[in-house]
Order: sequence, then structure tokens, then C-alpha cells
Amino acid sequence: MNSTSPRRRFARATVAGIALTGLLSACGGSGDGNSSASGPVTLPFWGWANGQEAVVNAFNASHKDIQLKYTKVTDQLTMQKQLTNAVKAGNAPCLVQNTAEYVTSWVSQGALADITKYVEPSKEKFNAGSWAVGQVQGKAYGVPTSSAPAFTIYRTDLFARYGLKAPTTWDDFIAAGKKLKEHDVKITNYAGEDPSTLEVLAMQAGAHWYAIDGNSWKVNFQDEGTLKAAKVIQEIVDNDLNSTLSFADYAAVQRNYDNGGTATRQISTWQMAGMVQNFTKSFGKWALSPWPTFAGGAAKTPAGTNQSGGLTLVTKQCESPQQAAEAALWMSTDTGAVKTMASPTTGNGVMPALADSDVYVGAAISDKLLGTNYEPAQQIVKDSLNTVTTDWTFGPDWTAMFTEMQAGWAKVVNKDQKVTDLLAHMQEWTVNDLKSRGISVEG
Repeated sequence: MNSTSPRRRFARATVAGIALTGLLSACGGSGDGNSSASGPVTLPFWGWANGQEAVVNAFNASHKDIQLKYTKVTDQLTMQKQLTNAVKAGNAPCLVQNTAEYVTSWVSQGALADITKYVEPSKEKFNAGSWAVGQVQGKAYGVPTSSAPAFTIYRTDLFARYGLKAPTTWDDFIAAGKKLKEHDVKITNYAGEDPSTLEVLAMQAGAHWYAIDGNSWKVNFQDEGTLKAAKVIQEIVDNDLNSTLSFADYAAVQRNYDNGGTATRQISTWQMAGMVQNFTKSFGKWALSPWPTFAGGAAKTPAGTNQSGGLTLVTKQCESPQQAAEAALWMSTDTGAVKTMASPTTGNGVMPALADSDVYVGAAISDKLLGTNYEPAQQIVKDSLNTVTTDWTFGPDWTAMFTEMQAGWAKVVNKDQKVTDLLAHMQEWTVNDLKSRGISVEG
């Protein structure tokens, strides 16, 4: 969606070899956390984010008994490939940066350590949406590193010119789109390779594509929430309210927004950096409003973006899981470390996963982009952190499923099929895919 990183959504790699024994219950335990080695415990740590090396250096300088050995990986897709090879070879690092959609797959392969007893006492330090991303069947396998408050950013000059107010519901959003269309302006952009639009709207509407039911997976791409999301998307597509620019030409997408060809985006704080870096004409003409709700529904924002799902995982092959968990907690809670990663200059410019992250909001959004709307925008960001979905489950074949959905989504955007056709296909395909992997499934 406009809310997601194209880096994640071009995913073509499939995490192979997934097999469940008793669903997930047999996976995850790992030693007692005590290393028998003398001297400091050295923990290999793989990641790709800007700022991590500085955080590692700060950790090592302040800890005598635990030291981190950092290796920078190119990106998250490369991480999955390299971690797959390392797990098979028996030399996986202790700590790895990752994102939420991969956690269940790694747990189902027995690659991650259950660190619940080490991190549970720190649960209240994190916001609920971020804490949930490292959980599978009530067990913790990672420590959250970032959150992504979700909201709408819109062109105030275009909305004022055509007598429009910021949409509060998806019905309002569609109505505004029809009005903007009269003036050759699109309300949103649907990239043909990016079905996360469907994912996050379904998530917001209360859908559950994957759920754990006893010792089986339950698959449902046609539940009430998903169909509600499909209706909104279909109306936008049928009425030509959306641009169809691919993120493959990221600069072109940004120029379109800057030139006023598309008037809104559903995004998070970290995506503002791309707008600031690429815009030349529209600074000060943007404002934030809450993520639109479904008619009659309470405020609820999705937790499906990759940055909202950022976390540090502890692998099962780590001989010192307790120390690894302690290091992961430090990197996510130490004030200096958090500031380093939250800054768009020294880190990734993402919001921390902390419960008390309000202090970082001002630095996470752009006063240059928002102009006089900068101050009220901060409250929009703070409020969205309190309405994040916490009950979404990523299935054990998520990457393969998402790749299959990409092909069908392109047909939806091109009007070659309906959203409901895609959902029917994904229902059948996902059930068959899980069965082919030897995974118990119903649906």
C-alpha cells in the first residue's frame, strides 16, 4: 500500500522447508541461558538498519560480560536467505534483525528460541502493537525495535480548493475521491505489485487470514472483515479513483504526489523522509488526519507495515539466549540507543516501540513537509499509536502466499478481475500450499 516499503513488497524469496510438528508447540525452547565459556559472552548479531553499528559500539562500551559482534546484511530479503543457509549449516547468529511477517515461519522451522521468561518482565515498556509482533501462541521470540503509527497525509491546498475535508471514514474517502476525479486528481495510488493495500484494510476491518485452531491452521480469506475491505478497494478501482504508479519508479511516484496528481497517502512517520528528499513544490501543503475508519467502526489502525513489525530475534542455536535477550532489550530501551535509531540522520528515522514514545514524535515527522500543520500532526501520530491492531497472525507460508497474491493484485488494479475473485483464489491456493508442506490446515 502507500503505507508500505516497496523493498518488502517486491518479495520473491520463499522461506523453504517449513514443517510443523504439533503445529508450533514443539518448536522454540533453548537451554537455560547460561554460557559455560569463561570471560565475556560474544553474541553474533546480524542486521541491516542504519545506526545499528553505533548502537552495538555503545552496548559493548557499557557491558563487560556481554559483547556483540555485528555483521551488516544488505536488506531484509537478503537476511532471510542468509539466515536460511546459516540455520541449515548450524551456525546461525544469536541475534538477527527481522520483521513481523517472517516470525511464524522461523518459529515453525524451529529456528528461534522461546525467550518469554527473559523478556516478559519488560513487556510494559513497549506499546501493545509492537509487543504483539514477536509473539507466536503466547510465547515471545523477539524484542520489538520499532513501531509505525499509521495515518493519512493529504494535500491541504487541493482539499481546500475543491471544498473537501479530511476523510474520517472510508465512505468519506471514496466520496472525496469522486470529487477530486472531476478535476483530474486521484485520491490514492495502488501499485500493481503491492497487495498490502488489501492486507492492511482487511486487518483493520477485523479479518484473520490465518489463525491457530487447536493443532491446525485455519485459513479464511473470505471472512466479513476481508469482504468489507474488498468492497472499499473495488469501489475505488471501479471508479478510477486511484493512480497505478509502480514503486519500481519510486521517483515518479513521489513526483506525482509533489505535482498534485494524487492527493493522499496512508503512511507512517518513516515514509515522510522519501517525500522530503524528492519533493520540490509542495512543502508546507500537507497535513495529517487519522486513518479512515469503516462506517460505524471505532478508530483502528493496521499493524501490517514492515517497520511496525521491526524486532530483534534470538535464534535457537544461540548458546546464550538469556544474554541475547538482555542485549536485545537494551538496544530497544536504552535512551541513547533509541535516540540513535529514531533519528533520520543517525538511524532509520522510525518511531521506537516503547510505550512512552511521545517524546520522539516531533523528530519523527517533518516540519518542512507539514508547515503550519506540524504541531497538530503530532497529536495525530500519538493517537494512532493507541489504536494499533494487536491480533493479526502471519501464517507459516506468508512469503509464498504474498508472492502469489501479487500476481492476482496486478489483475485487480488492471481491472482484469475483481477483488473477490482474488480472495477466492487465495483461499484455495493457501490451503493447498499449507497441505503440500505437510502442515495441518482447515479452511
